[in-house]
Amino acid sequence: MSYDADTTIKLTVYRTIAETGRAPDAAEVAAASGFSEADVRSSFARLHARRLLVPEPDDPSRIRMAPPFSGISTAFPVDAMGKRYYANCVWDAYGIPAALHADAVIPASDALTGEPSTLEVRGGQPVLLPYLAHFAVPAARWWEDIVYT
Repeated sequence: MSYDADTTIKLTVYRTIAETGRAPDAAEVAAASGFSEADVRSSFARLHARRLLVPEPDDPSRIRMAPPFSGISTAFPVDAMGKRYYANCVWDAYGIPAALHADAVIPASDALTGEPSTLEVRGGQPVLLPYLAHFAVPAARWWEDIVYT
């Protein structure tokens, strides 16, 4: 399979997420793209090697992450375009409205106190609020265990 096929598969994944709010599995991507499921799973592996997608560790036919989107429900929901998306972290929560070119409301909470807050993106810009985001692992080391970080 070619680099162009991987690009087609990657775009199919992102288009599906944007339209539905959820990550497709290999069977859905195969049906939408015209490739076989085996080809899609192989593409998922190559896209992972290029840090463009993260398959589920125990099921490579399912997507855990298509940054900034999460393939599973997380503590980082993002409401945009009438749908609920999930981000991998608060940083990615801001990436979702950027990827969708949409306004968004991001229900959040303080990880230490549990105090709720609402983050927003309007007109392509974050609505500025005083808050602190903590990243326990330096960005340069995120891909050492991207699911944890």
